[in-house]
Amino acid sequence: MPRFVNASGGPAFEHGTAYVTEGIRAAALWLPPGVQQDESALDEIMALSLNPAITEDMALLRQEMAEHHPSEPHWYLPLIAADPNWVGQGLGTLLMKYALQRCDEQGITAYLESSNPDHIPFYQSHGFEVIGKIQHGSSPPLTPMLRAAK
Repeated sequence: MPRFVNASGGPAFEHGTAYVTEGIRAAALWLPPGVQQDESALDEIMALSLNPAITEDMALLRQEMAEHHPSEPHWYLPLIAADPNWVGQGLGTLLMKYALQRCDEQGITAYLESSNPDHIPFYQSHGFEVIGKIQHGSSPPLTPMLRAAK
C-alpha cells in the first residue's frame, strides 16, 4: 500500500498539496495541474500484485481512466481517506472544502474517480458531476467526476 500511495499521490507531498487533518485522522492527496502520477511505478505494482488473469482488465481500466481526465489544466484527487474511527466526523468535508477553495481561487477544474458508489453523493454535494463509468471485465467500477471552478 505505501508503494501504491507514493506512485498515485506521492507528488502531492513534493508540491505541498497533501492535506491532512490534525492527528492525521484524514488525508487528501491532490495533484496540481500538470503533475502526473508515476505511471511506470503503478504498472510495476499492478504486475506484482495482481493475478495475471486480471492484469489486462486493469490495464484497460487505467487507460480509460487516463482518457477521462480533462484535457485542460485541472486538479486531480487520486486519494482521499479517513481513519475508520473518524469516518462520519466531517473531516472529508473539511479537506474537500479547503482544496476546492484553492481550485475556485485559481479558476481551475477539479477531477476524481470514485471507487465507491456510496461516496458519489458526498462528491456531488461538493459540486462534482458524474461524467461516465469505467469498468473492464472483473475490474471494480470507477465513476469519473468533474467539478468546474466556481
